[in-house]
Amino acid sequence: MSIRGGIVGFSPVLAAVLFLLTVDHGEAIWLTIPPTGGTKCVSEEIQSNVVVLADYYVVDEHSPENTPAISSKVTSPYGNNLHHQDNVTHGQFAFTTQETGNYLACFWVDSTHHPQANPLTLGIDWKIGIAAKDWDSVAKKEKIEGVELQLRRLDGLVQSIRENINYIKDREAEMREVSERTNSRVAWFSIMSLGVCLCVAGSQILYLKRYFHKKKLI
Repeated sequence: MSIRGGIVGFSPVLAAVLFLLTVDHGEAIWLTIPPTGGTKCVSEEIQSNVVVLADYYVVDEHSPENTPAISSKVTSPYGNNLHHQDNVTHGQFAFTTQETGNYLACFWVDSTHHPQANPLTLGIDWKIGIAAKDWDSVAKKEKIEGVELQLRRLDGLVQSIRENINYIKDREAEMREVSERTNSRVAWFSIMSLGVCLCVAGSQILYLKRYFHKKKLI
């Protein structure tokens, strides 16, 4: 995203604050859940020690006055159960990640208790890291407001971006190391395969040479 033409004459700090105000720190997701026997999941790759906050709610477009209930479950990359609720029309889950990897949130309709003829629409407001921080509480606790509060949010956003960049660099280094090890193993395997082929070819030549000598063909 870029902003042009509206910040001429502003200081870089004020421009950054205006940019921060335009950034959406959350992620709104809409899922369509099948009426019977279907499950819809959403996953997010998250680092460790990151705060995750999400609100979800059911929207029945065909019968708004009779919103059916769903079940929800959130699991960590290692399969640990972080959240589980049954027969709800809306809910919230919040946790701090302990593992790095894909966190999975799944939603489904229990057709045995709530038979449905039409699919349901589920809205999820998914916030991670700096987006999940309660800045109103921070402002009240530290008695800051206005530009100072926006600068604090900007500083948190910059730190979050720096952490993400470091994480990407670490993942890139790990992938490069794995790739180099794989290439090295492939190279050694190729050399060994070539050596085996040469040994087989040499043994065949010696065998044929002895065979022809024995038969007095050469």
